[in-house]
Amino acid sequence: MSYAITMPALSDTMSNGRLVKWAKKLGDAIKKGEVIAEVETDKAVMDVEAFEDGYLSGPLVAEGTEAPVGQVIGYIADQANEVPRVEAAAVEAPRPKADGENASAPAAIAPAPVSAVLAASMGSVQPAARQRPHRAPASARPVAETVAPAPAPGVGSASGAIEAGPPYQVERASSLREAVARNMIAVATTPTFRVTAHLPIAPVVKLAKDRQQSLVLLLARACARTVVAHPLFNAAYTPEGLARRQRVDIGIAVDRGEGLITPVLRDVAGRPFAELARDWSALRDKVSSRRLQPADYSGATFYLSDLGVFPVVDAFDSIVPPGAAAILSVAAARPQGTAFTLACDHRVVFGADAARFLETLSRELGEPEKLLA
Repeated sequence: MSYAITMPALSDTMSNGRLVKWAKKLGDAIKKGEVIAEVETDKAVMDVEAFEDGYLSGPLVAEGTEAPVGQVIGYIADQANEVPRVEAAAVEAPRPKADGENASAPAAIAPAPVSAVLAASMGSVQPAARQRPHRAPASARPVAETVAPAPAPGVGSASGAIEAGPPYQVERASSLREAVARNMIAVATTPTFRVTAHLPIAPVVKLAKDRQQSLVLLLARACARTVVAHPLFNAAYTPEGLARRQRVDIGIAVDRGEGLITPVLRDVAGRPFAELARDWSALRDKVSSRRLQPADYSGATFYLSDLGVFPVVDAFDSIVPPGAAAILSVAAARPQGTAFTLACDHRVVFGADAARFLETLSRELGEPEKLLA
């Protein structure tokens, strides 16, 4: 008997995953609960664990290959002699478009192995990114299936303008960029307005330097205390009404080079600052190692984006993420004050609410010692 290993759904926004590497080689013995592979989701690299004892069996999807959620990526065989010595499936790299070639044709992808018995089914996702393979007869023969790649964001609507330009090749976006694109489409219909105020930030900057504390963490603390004073900013719109949350969890944008990710700091208004600092340090380490779990970046009630480290940025605004009423964008410090732009969901708060929020935030920033309490 053999068990199919399918691409697990490791986050609510994941439609495809990239097989980063196999932790075991073809034919290696495997114990239940042992890590057998690493998969890149739209936000992080996560482990896939075996749910049966056995031997890693092929055909295996090649390392670096992207596969849709639910597709078979390998097998676990009961017996060592059941392991077929099959090389991993390969993916053809994108090639430049030749002059006159139809660029709308999808890039070629080698057939991916899919079990005839299991092609229409998908393994259940277990906690801690564990994915239980399906049981399949050892005699079941894989059936080749061609998987067409999803078009790059914007190619469909802009194909005419692209065709009129120079030769090009379509490069598949990273999982993170594709997730960002999907989120932007999801919030495109949110009625949003923005209010900008120039607030004094010098006292907070000085405190961060004197106490060797994270400036962005102090800003998050000031935001959380302000949200407590203006609880509508901790709500979210739903068709049934406003979802009012009882704790301020702040998503803080972090630049990962290929895009932003927003690890979430929990109960930012209610916990001791030293405890928050330890948690924030741990989250940053997870971002650096790309080991964030879905629970680390899900469920924020308010968002903060700080581009103050770039002196050229006078002001900017951000998109209100799903499930939040507002996001605060912080620009570089200026003598006349730093530009704080509050983007808001107009279904939840109004202009006067935003103005009062910024007034309270200004007072919080002017008394930075209270942020450490």
